[in-house]
Amino acid sequence: MLISTNTQDLCSRFGDSQTIRMIAEAGFTAFDMSFFARDDLFAMKKEDFLAHFRTLRAVADDAGIVCNQAHAPFSSSKGDLEFDERRFGEILLSMEAASVLGAKNIIVHPKQHLEYALNADTLKKMNIEFYSRLIPYAEKFGICICAENMWQQDKHTRRIVDSTCSRAEEFCDYIDSIGSEFLVGCLDIGHVPLSGENEVRIIRKLGNKRLKALHVHDTDGVSDLHTLPFLSKIDMNEVMTTLGEIGYEGDLTFEAENFFRRMPDELIPAALHFMYETGLYLASVIEKNRK
Repeated sequence: MLISTNTQDLCSRFGDSQTIRMIAEAGFTAFDMSFFARDDLFAMKKEDFLAHFRTLRAVADDAGIVCNQAHAPFSSSKGDLEFDERRFGEILLSMEAASVLGAKNIIVHPKQHLEYALNADTLKKMNIEFYSRLIPYAEKFGICICAENMWQQDKHTRRIVDSTCSRAEEFCDYIDSIGSEFLVGCLDIGHVPLSGENEVRIIRKLGNKRLKALHVHDTDGVSDLHTLPFLSKIDMNEVMTTLGEIGYEGDLTFEAENFFRRMPDELIPAALHFMYETGLYLASVIEKNRK
């Protein structure tokens, strides 16, 4: 099992090449390339954009680390035709660049610009069309698209509420309705309790045939904290035990950048190494509980 972390904050601080080297030096065997919050990348011409990622592939190869997955830009839609088509093109470009890096999965958020409580059926139709439109490109680039369980804020109370794929049954139905080996599930563990779903339940419902990727981070169930496991309220031993019991075959990828976001640059290598050691422990719990 590869132990991976995302590049989001690190690239803005250290640049892409140095970030990959730092992640490798901390012990990680893989990295998750973040294409979101990267206007600098999408301002490039396509040939320069892809050349940049060919260079990064060489950096990764030299550092002895692989790109196991990537994260496409989001939000996937705003309900504005011009924005939505531009974003679709950016998602395609990120898929192609991720394939250059060697990633086997790319996380693509479902569309959720409408209020979910009033528009669940409309959003489902919208997303079936959206993901179906992406499938031929996934086949072309040889990369799987991962849908992710999401949340929204209530427009009146600002409390977190359900959104697309928050619930186990809908998440499974999305994947099954597309019916392609190129659409699978990425379970964001920290998102699960925000909408009142149960981590063990959703893992068991998804099973190892649908669940192929993870975003690992902790939360208090109130805010989307994106911090390191064991620093908040999720029972990570129970979560990892369940992943082992279903025979989870994917990687363990952190999305816990808030753990080190406020740290000075000098502490980042040590923080990354501790994150990696935490990943080794979590992976050991998964392995110990395989049946």
